[in-house]
Amino acid sequence: MSETPDPEVIELASKVFDLARTGDADTLAAYLDAGVPANLTNEKGDSLVMLAAYHGHAAAVSTLLARGADADRANDRGQTPLAGAVFKGEDAVVRALLDGGANPEAGTPSAVDTARMFGKAELLELFGTR
Repeated sequence: MSETPDPEVIELASKVFDLARTGDADTLAAYLDAGVPANLTNEKGDSLVMLAAYHGHAAAVSTLLARGADADRANDRGQTPLAGAVFKGEDAVVRALLDGGANPEAGTPSAVDTARMFGKAELLELFGTR
């Protein structure tokens, strides 16, 4: 039997996803410190880290990772935050993810594959690949 989600929980989750998209690191930190799961995902499997990374918010990414978020958590399409940051050209986010332990080989396509696809030699060098 499926249970109807509590509208207040849905509203809170939507707010937290919006905070990740807009990069409000301080408010995100407060919600996570109050018990919101660091690896919360939306209906597409996008984590808070994925949303912050894709929208170019390095400080929010670092905040999430410092509170236990998984840097390599792939969404339902197999995409990782690092590959998304490479695709979007968000170099500060790439560095924040790497500092947080992201694996450039994770996901489909991986960040390495994405960097190759877009001819980003400087990122391939940063990843230790060619």
